[in-house]
Amino acid sequence: MNSIFDLDCRRCPRLAAFLDTVHAEEPNYYCRPVPPFGDPRARLVLVGLAPGMHGANRTGRPFTGDHAGILLYRTLYKFGLATAPLSTAADDGLQLIDARITNSVKCLPPANKPLPAEVKQCNAFLQAELRQSPDARVILALGAIAHVAVLRAYGLPPAGFRFAHGAQHELGEERLLLDSYHCSRYNTQTRRLTTEMFEAIIEKARDLALLKRGAS
Repeated sequence: MNSIFDLDCRRCPRLAAFLDTVHAEEPNYYCRPVPPFGDPRARLVLVGLAPGMHGANRTGRPFTGDHAGILLYRTLYKFGLATAPLSTAADDGLQLIDARITNSVKCLPPANKPLPAEVKQCNAFLQAELRQSPDARVILALGAIAHVAVLRAYGLPPAGFRFAHGAQHELGEERLLLDSYHCSRYNTQTRRLTTEMFEAIIEKARDLALLKRGAS
C-alpha cells in the first residue's frame, strides 16, 4: 500500500459493507473512499476523522456539504486559505490556498465511529500522503483520533504527545502538529468549540506554517 489513496479500497470489511448499504439506499451519493483535497505541496495540512454521511460521503470531497464544513471553509476563507467561504460540491470551483484537507479514515464509518483497527488499517494512506507532502510544515489535527493518527503516521508514541485544544508538538524535520477540537455539530452546539476558538486555531496554524516557511 504505497499510494496516498485507493479509490477501490475495500480493506475494511465493515466499512465496505456499510458503503454498499448506504449506496443502495442513496444511489446518487459518492459512497467510496474520499480523496484528499488541495495542493500536495501545501504548507498546512488539516486532518479530520472520516467522511460524514451527508457531507463528504455524499459529495466526494472532505468536509463538503455538512455542518462541520460550514465552519471549516468559512474560517479558511477568512484567513486566506480558500477562494470561497462555502463548499457545496466537489465541482463548485472552490480551491484551497497553501492548504490541504484529508481524513484519518477515508470511508464513511457507521455512526461516525471508526473502529481502532480501521483507523490503523487506513493509516498507511495517511503516512504515504504526509511523506509525499514535502512542503508541509504544520499538521492540524481536528480531534483526538486525528491527533493519534498523525503521530502513528510519523512513527511517534501517542503517550508522549497529549492531545489538547491548542496544543503544539514538534514532529521533527521542522514540522509541527497542532491540535484542535473537531468542528463537528456536537462540539459547536455544546460550545466545547466556539467560532472564536476555531478561528484562533486556524489563524495560529496559518501563521506557524508561514513562520516555518520563512525559516526554511
